[in-house]
Amino acid sequence: MKKKILIIGGFIVLSPVLYSFCGFYVSKADGTLKNKTSQVILVRDGNRNVITMYNDFKGDTRDFAMIVPVPVVLRKENIKVVDQSIFQKLNDYSAPRLVEYWDQNPCYDYEALYERKSMAPAADLNRALAGKVAGAQTSVKIEAKYIVGEYDILILSAKESGGLKTWLNENGYKIPANAEEVLDPYIKSNLKFFVVKVNEKEKQKLNNNFLRPIQISFHSPRFMLPIRLGMANADGDQDLVVYAFTRKGRIECTNYRNVNISSNKNIPLFVQKNFGTFYGNLFSRQWKTEDKSVAFLEYAWNVTPINPMKCDPCVGNPPTEQDLVQSGVWWLNGKDWSDYSDIDNDEPDNGNRNVHFTRLHFRYNRNSFAQDLMFQVTPNTENFQGRYIITHPATGDFNCDAGKKYLYDLKQRRKKELQELTRLTGTDISNWQEDAMAKNDEAAHKNVQYATLIPEYRHEMENKRTAPSGIILLSAVVLGGAGLLRWKGLI
Repeated sequence: MKKKILIIGGFIVLSPVLYSFCGFYVSKADGTLKNKTSQVILVRDGNRNVITMYNDFKGDTRDFAMIVPVPVVLRKENIKVVDQSIFQKLNDYSAPRLVEYWDQNPCYDYEALYERKSMAPAADLNRALAGKVAGAQTSVKIEAKYIVGEYDILILSAKESGGLKTWLNENGYKIPANAEEVLDPYIKSNLKFFVVKVNEKEKQKLNNNFLRPIQISFHSPRFMLPIRLGMANADGDQDLVVYAFTRKGRIECTNYRNVNISSNKNIPLFVQKNFGTFYGNLFSRQWKTEDKSVAFLEYAWNVTPINPMKCDPCVGNPPTEQDLVQSGVWWLNGKDWSDYSDIDNDEPDNGNRNVHFTRLHFRYNRNSFAQDLMFQVTPNTENFQGRYIITHPATGDFNCDAGKKYLYDLKQRRKKELQELTRLTGTDISNWQEDAMAKNDEAAHKNVQYATLIPEYRHEMENKRTAPSGIILLSAVVLGGAGLLRWKGLI
C-alpha cells in the first residue's frame, strides 16, 4: 500500500545538563568542583578563532575560578561576555530530533475529501490531511590583567608546571591534585593561561545570579580545543558538544575518527514519550561500538541568513543573524578593509557571508582521548542531521482489500520498528514495555498494537537465538542416519 507523507513534525529532546568548559575549575573552597559536560562555540576562518565557553557554575561564586590554556596573550578587546541564552538556542536548534509522519487510510478517497473541503469541518480536514508539529614565583608571569563584565581576568605564562601550581596555590586556588601532570604539556607548548574569577562588585550590578559565557578571540594557525586540562578534575566520562561556524563548510576532527550518528531510522511510536532516554541509549551504544575515540556528527547545514532552508524538518527557529554575530561570526558584519591581521592567509577574506554550522558530540575520558582535539575546516557542505522517524497509523475502517493489506503491512512494519529500537539502543525490548503499555496505542486493531506485538517479537527473537543449535542437532541426526544406512550397504 502506498503510504503518503502528510506532514513532518518534531521536537527537541536533547537538553543535556551542562556544567563546564574545556579548561578546569579551581576553587578557593575545597577544590571539589567537577567537569562533567561542556558546551563550546567555535568560529573559525583563516587563522582567526573565536571561542565561547559556557559556564553554569552554581554555588558561592567567591569560591569559583577557572583556567583555560590559550595560544597568545589576549588583549582586553579580545575578551567579552555574551548572553548565555545563545547556547540554549543552538542546542535546541541542532539537537537530534524526532520526526512524525502520518499514514493515510487506503480505503479513503482523499482527493474527494479535498473536493468537499468547503463542506467538511476545517478541523477534521486538518486532522486528516495536515497533522501537527508536534613556586616559584619567578617562573610565573602575569602577562595581562583585566576586568571584563563580572570577571577578573589574568593572563599568565609559566616556565614550568610546578611553578604554576605553586603560584596558584599560594594565591588561594586549590587546584586538582593531578593538575601539574596536565599543565606541563601546555607550558612546553608555550601556551598561556587564561585565569578567570568572579568580581563580586561587578557581579552585584547584574540582575541575576548567572555567570555569563566568556568569549575570546585570537589569531592562531592551530585550530584546536584543549580538553586534557578539563580531565584534571573530571569524574568519569565527560560529554562535550561543539557548535562550530565557518565560512567554507563542515569542520572535522583531525586526530580522532569522524562518524555520523545513526540517523533516519524508523522507530516505534511510543518512543515519542521518552525520546531523551532513547537517544541517550543510542549514543552510548554507538560510542562503545565505535571504540569510543570518535567525534560524532549530529548536525551540519548551511545557515547563512539568506538561505531559506536550514533543516528538514526544522523543530525550532534557526539562529538569526543576531544570534550568529553573538556567537562570534564576525564576517556577517562585513569585511573590515582596514584589518590586515590575516593578510598571510592562503584564503584571504573575500567578503563572502556564507555560514556553515557543524555540531559535534564527544564523550571522552583519559583512556580514550589522550590528545587535545585538533580540527580542520573542510569544503564539505553536505547537509546532515540526526533524525528518527515515528509514524502514526491510519484510522477508520479498513474493510476494503487495500485496508486489510494495510493492516498486514502495519503489523510487519511495527515488528521491524521494535527490532530497530533494540538494535539501535542495545536494550532488551522488555525495557520498553512500560512505555508501550502506558500510552494508548493509536492503532485501534488489537493485533497491530505494540502491546500485542512485543510478546510476539520477543518470542520470535528467542526462536532465532535457539534456531542454530536446533539446526545443528537436526543436521547431526540426518548425517548420522545417512552413515548408518551406508554402513549397512543400503545406500
